Amino acid sequence: MMNQLKEKIAIVTGASRNNGIGAAICKELAETGYHIFFTYWTDYDKGMPWTIYLDEPMKLEAKLVKKGVKVSRMELDLTKNDAPELLINRVNEQLGYPDILINNAAYSTNNDFSNLTADELDKHYMVNVRATTLLSSKFAQNFKKESGGRIVNITSGQFKGPMPGELAYATTKGAVDALTVTLSAELATFGITVNAINPGPTDTGWVTEEIRSDLKPMFPFGRLGEPRDVAKTIKFLVSDEADWVTGQIIHSEGGFIR
Repeated sequence: MMNQLKEKIAIVTGASRNNGIGAAICKELAETGYHIFFTYWTDYDKGMPWTIYLDEPMKLEAKLVKKGVKVSRMELDLTKNDAPELLINRVNEQLGYPDILINNAAYSTNNDFSNLTADELDKHYMVNVRATTLLSSKFAQNFKKESGGRIVNITSGQFKGPMPGELAYATTKGAVDALTVTLSAELATFGITVNAINPGPTDTGWVTEEIRSDLKPMFPFGRLGEPRDVAKTIKFLVSDEADWVTGQIIHSEGGFIR
């Protein structure tokens, strides 16, 4: 498999927690033979309601290495102006020129029209929109092959229905849909596809029993999404079989009924 992939290198942002979507993506791609470079920012996760252990990125790296691929990692604050350049340069130095970029890192807090502040909106914008856009641009500028480049963004189905109580998140993630469509047109001639995935409600440790009981009836399969569900969809989108799929917002959410 490694020879078939021609030593392809994938960047995955936002892989702080071993039960998160970022870690699941890393594991799925490593199983297929991709070399992995992942980023994480534990200061963000420490401020969230879920549990995080500071050694989780190290444990993830060890698990990926056991799969027989090359692995590097970097703690990176994506709100910094030079973050995209720092990341791409580090990947080039440690693994080589990347073929795949998965923009998984996100900023999300609860807020609505009555309590949203400029500071909180800016935090959402800087990670969800600015970092995703600039990192995608830097990745494309750095891409050295004639074809086979892949960018996959993570969105949240904002245009399938409202998200009351998540005004800043819905606003900025909605911008990622727009970015995906326009950037796909710009990068097609460079051999790079650009798509986005909406995984729907996914149990990454934030789901309480009350939330689970409320959401479960909305899933025809009788369960919430799991991190590996979105990871498997990404595995297809970055493969050669998906070279004719670009500019799409894919709702891989188990038939979730809003």
